[in-house]
Amino acid sequence: MQGNPFGAEGGFDMAALLQQAQQMKDDLAIAQEALANAQFEGTVAGGAVTATVNGHGDLLGVQIKAGEVDGSNPDELADLGDMIVAAYRDAKAKADATSEESIGMITGGLSRGMGF
Repeated sequence: MQGNPFGAEGGFDMAALLQQAQQMKDDLAIAQEALANAQFEGTVAGGAVTATVNGHGDLLGVQIKAGEVDGSNPDELADLGDMIVAAYRDAKAKADATSEESIGMITGGLSRGMGF
């Protein structure tokens, strides 16, 4: 960011403040686009289930390692559902941490609680 909104002599420079706000907006848009294109994986049970999400937390895919679950056993199928949820949560936590870090670097921590 450039410019000092308080001016060289301690006065307030509205143009510099608006320039800083526009630069922050542009930087946020770039960061959000990069996050949308990034992929994060979460795994459980030693890699038995892997979930992939983008930087916004949208589920992109689920991979289940062959031979890990007996599809004829109702208990194992219930466990599989739990593993899918856990793998998704792991991937989403990684995406959220990266999002908070990258957006926080731009906003100087102002993004907390703002829904970014």
